[in-house]
Amino acid sequence: MNIKEKRILVFGAGVVGSIYALRFAQSGLDITLLARGKRLEALKKDGLVYNDNGTIKNIAISTIEKLEDDDIYDFIFVPVRYDQAEAALSAIKNNKSKNIITLTNTMGYDRWLEIVGDRLLPGFPGAGGDLKDGILYAQFGSEKHQGTIFGEINGQVTERVKELAQIFEASALHYEIQKDIKAFHISHTATAIVIKNFYTNDGMMDINTAKSESTLLKIATELKENLQKVEQAGIPVIPPETKSMGEVPESNIIEMYRKMLSNDFTIDVLLGNHAISAKREIMMLDDMFHKQIP
Repeated sequence: MNIKEKRILVFGAGVVGSIYALRFAQSGLDITLLARGKRLEALKKDGLVYNDNGTIKNIAISTIEKLEDDDIYDFIFVPVRYDQAEAALSAIKNNKSKNIITLTNTMGYDRWLEIVGDRLLPGFPGAGGDLKDGILYAQFGSEKHQGTIFGEINGQVTERVKELAQIFEASALHYEIQKDIKAFHISHTATAIVIKNFYTNDGMMDINTAKSESTLLKIATELKENLQKVEQAGIPVIPPETKSMGEVPESNIIEMYRKMLSNDFTIDVLLGNHAISAKREIMMLDDMFHKQIP
């Protein structure tokens, strides 16, 4: 079967789900987007509305509100936050589709495997952005290590992994087949949870406080400590770019964050609505990380 004839479902029309649905649709793939409530109404009425280098455009997207058990797809992508993943997979549990790709943070897969079994193919998104007034602002990674990561839990490059790679190639999206996907997820969690230092009791820090020496030193110190703990636990820190962050001086990490916080798009991702909505996920992952990697 031609890769463009494969049926693809994106389960969830949040920021990341919308980004992948957009790119798949633009590439002529057979894509359906599951959405609910006002988001579903907007998609049906206006299509998927997005910002294309300052120009607002839209594209028609096939949508569903509920996944029926006998509605079979070749690949189901589940691009939801970690705190939503178990509920999303439970909603898919009785569907007969054979390949379910999670695109999210995690520290492990045991509970997910209990729900969907060996249909699970863990991954991590290579895109970010925000939804503002129904308009999608998106950015994909431009280098291999910034692309979408996926791989079998046992490290094998199976036929479904090869087919998934073809989907990303057909969409001109960077990707990486990761042979130690669990080590990747743990390594990434070690770096992701440090943004808890940007949270306040009722939201996020303002940009000036976030860029202050005291805030960024706290982040840099904790990031290095987390990566060192991963290595001490005998888990490879991957990719090499992540491993290097555990080895450079705090000043290098501070400078990296300062640069990130000088970019309007990155400011939105780290301090905007998307970051606020991710607080529960970050705090859950932080708790799990320090329990599993003391």
